[in-house]
Amino acid sequence: MSDARINPYVALAIGVISVSTSAILVKVSSAPSGVIAFYRLFFSVLFMMPVFLIKYVSELHLITRRDWIYSFVAGVFLAFHFILWFESLNYTSVASSTVLVTLQPLFAFAGTYYFFKEKFSWKAILSGLLAIGGSVIISWGDFKISGSALFGDILALIACALVTAYLMFGQTVRKRLSLITYTFVVYSISTVTLLIYVLIVQEPLLPYGKSDWVYFILLALIPTLLGHTLFNWSLKWLSTSTISMAILFEPVGAAILAYYLLQETVVWTQALGGAIVIGGISLFLLDERRIRMKELKKKTTISG
Repeated sequence: MSDARINPYVALAIGVISVSTSAILVKVSSAPSGVIAFYRLFFSVLFMMPVFLIKYVSELHLITRRDWIYSFVAGVFLAFHFILWFESLNYTSVASSTVLVTLQPLFAFAGTYYFFKEKFSWKAILSGLLAIGGSVIISWGDFKISGSALFGDILALIACALVTAYLMFGQTVRKRLSLITYTFVVYSISTVTLLIYVLIVQEPLLPYGKSDWVYFILLALIPTLLGHTLFNWSLKWLSTSTISMAILFEPVGAAILAYYLLQETVVWTQALGGAIVIGGISLFLLDERRIRMKELKKKTTISG
């Protein structure tokens, strides 16, 4: 860590703050969800294009037919993740929506268990149930506030499942390609998918005021390119578990920003449920790290 030019924990903190702005920027935009998602990825691809064309375009020949299929599926899932998550913010609070999206590790747990028959400890299962209980508390509280808030919670949960599927399909391709190439390809597929969606549902691509264009560009620059780039940079210096734990503070950052910038209040069910969700996911990730360290130690002992 001493070789890093900047403290990786500082970079990680900036990354968390960056991704926390996503829900706020979506909330203040007057554009439809599909349009916001389209321009977020469109500008991301546009900003990445010079670097990709100059340095990474030669990697395209490494992409196999199977890689293209997986990348296509991942891109489509990512597109609809953004559509549903952004739409959820029209119905429920920033706090509820972002907390429910952090249930991503649990959907990954379900996917690896069902598709890859991966086994988990009773501690992991218990922590998963704890997180689910927290989401139920959030949803129950939102249901008492209004039926539309509960609908927003459901959209956020579906969006969470979709982004997990996006990661599962993309992980095998990502191992064979550089970060820039993989991201550029998947984001490009998502952009085209979102464009087709917007045209089908007839959401207008134009005109929008100056403030909306600023929000579109900021969504591409801050949470997408800056936030996730800092997470990926931090992987060189910090463990995946540490970064995963830090990302759990995104709902906290988003809720604080929403309180000061949008005057959104957090009711006790959202605070309690959110704390339980974050606690449950934290325990889940810590148990996963313990198991991985144990397996690594065992392999090292055998090879020694």
